Amino acid sequence: MSDQIIGAPGEIISEADAARLTTGRLIEPKLEDEHHSDDLSDLVSRLRFSLNNGRIWLDTQRVALVHLSTLASLRAEMIDKLGLEEARGFFTRMGYASGSRDANIARKLRPHHTTQDAYAVGPQLRKLQGVTALEPVKFEIDVRKGHFYSEATFPESFEADTHIATYGLSHEAVCWMQSGYSSGYASTFMGRSVVFKEVECRAASAPHCRIVGKPVEQWDDIETELRALQPEVFANRRSDQSKTITPVEHMADTDRFADDLIGASPGFNATCHLIQKVADTNATVLFLGETGVGKEIFARTLHRIGPRGDKPFIAVNCAAIPENLVEAELFGVEKGAYTGAVTSRPGRFERAEGGTLFLDEIGSLNLQVQIKLLRALQEKEIERVGGTTVRKANVRIVAATNESLDEKVRDNQFREDLLFRLNVFPINIPPLRERRDDIPLLMGYFLQRYTSAHSRTVPGFTEQAVDALYEYDYPGNVRELENLIERAVILVDPNQPIDVADLFADARRAPAMMMTLNETGNLQQDSESAETTEPVDLLDRFLERGVPLGEMEGQLLQEAVTRADGNLAKAARTLGLTRPQLAYRLKKSETIQTL
Repeated sequence: MSDQIIGAPGEIISEADAARLTTGRLIEPKLEDEHHSDDLSDLVSRLRFSLNNGRIWLDTQRVALVHLSTLASLRAEMIDKLGLEEARGFFTRMGYASGSRDANIARKLRPHHTTQDAYAVGPQLRKLQGVTALEPVKFEIDVRKGHFYSEATFPESFEADTHIATYGLSHEAVCWMQSGYSSGYASTFMGRSVVFKEVECRAASAPHCRIVGKPVEQWDDIETELRALQPEVFANRRSDQSKTITPVEHMADTDRFADDLIGASPGFNATCHLIQKVADTNATVLFLGETGVGKEIFARTLHRIGPRGDKPFIAVNCAAIPENLVEAELFGVEKGAYTGAVTSRPGRFERAEGGTLFLDEIGSLNLQVQIKLLRALQEKEIERVGGTTVRKANVRIVAATNESLDEKVRDNQFREDLLFRLNVFPINIPPLRERRDDIPLLMGYFLQRYTSAHSRTVPGFTEQAVDALYEYDYPGNVRELENLIERAVILVDPNQPIDVADLFADARRAPAMMMTLNETGNLQQDSESAETTEPVDLLDRFLERGVPLGEMEGQLLQEAVTRADGNLAKAARTLGLTRPQLAYRLKKSETIQTL
């Protein structure tokens, strides 16, 4: 099946058709053995113009040509209205998102080339896009060992030019989009957090612009760069200024996770923007999202950056409390109210006085408790179970649910008037599969967190593991990614990179790694995902080439053993087999080949 792109709604345009619409011919990429670092033909073939509907495509991403003068005007307006720091953050994150998307193109475009040639896609795309031409000074990369170092100059920078033209010379570097792009590209390519810093800039009187990139933990002085990668809402807020949120932290303190928000995707930034809008108010907030998206972490952040940040934050998982005890847990109980109530004790409302009460899984509350909660929200008053004293409740309510409360209202399982009270300011948190730009930051964060927590030395991830983590749909969202990496850190051999088999206990859960036949008839991993290549097409390729079933199976088994560095147990886990089953099949395959 040829690569396809989406045109108008319901329209599928093939590469060949798109090329004919544009140029009347298809630019064929060179074969692998003809490829070299200066060859852009495979990238050019991914750039398609559809004159019929006015669309431009770079691989599967729709793009648009924009006048640099327009970007310059936008840049100047952002600086004038928001200030230098917030404008820097905006354009840095804009560049980061662009780099992350280009890295996804690189990973599938040159899967069988050297790592250097595959990484070169990013700088080549910047050249193709008309942004800048990077001149490498020093470049070192080893994905398996987690090693990365890059230093490059670029004599032409529209950011530097426009800044000088508008504001004159600067006291600091101003090529924010390029730095952000490089950080996003390298982080996504490596599967760990990499930060680029512009150490020289023409706008600051340097002869050229120069950027340096290293894994985040190897930097000592990148507070400015980290702050630019986080939403501006968290850069300068009240409460504890020493605990600003960064895309990734140096994990000396592994107990900090509950207060950390990690992300750089548009979906993540949109959520943070809504938190900023409501943080300084006392409005009730309802977080919506699937299990594991981090609703409590966002709730803690909302509390911490608001005016109640120095007061208690009390979290309650409503689904985890026995139904007959929920009312007492929330509102407190007086001595003698029921059998076993030997003393009076305050509930969660009283413990949260002046602060925030976070009610997770609020849809699980029974109707009786919902009535009392509604009164607490309306009247700002509570009564303990078995008590007669009315107590004022100065508490901000933040709730969360992974269920549809509207459906529960229709099923008479949730009070509509309570939903109206809770739904003052709803914030939807996108699932991880819809904000994949956050994955490299989270991978690096959790790797550092659990290598420290479990005293393990793990250099990084194999390229196959990086691909798998990007392709996986994460039904358990961020929590599942965290669990996958913690398991892998514990399971992987010392000083070895994490592989696919280390991540997934059940090989059937791992994303399907498509296999194709190369020109010699041998199996090789396909660069395209299962979404773009149908299994029936793969079978057609095998049958057309007349590859015997036994030979095909033998190649697959040998490839699995090779990728596992000869470790049969690891290869067996990758294939969903036991070690004895793999050994038997290997022996059987060798017997067939000798016949």
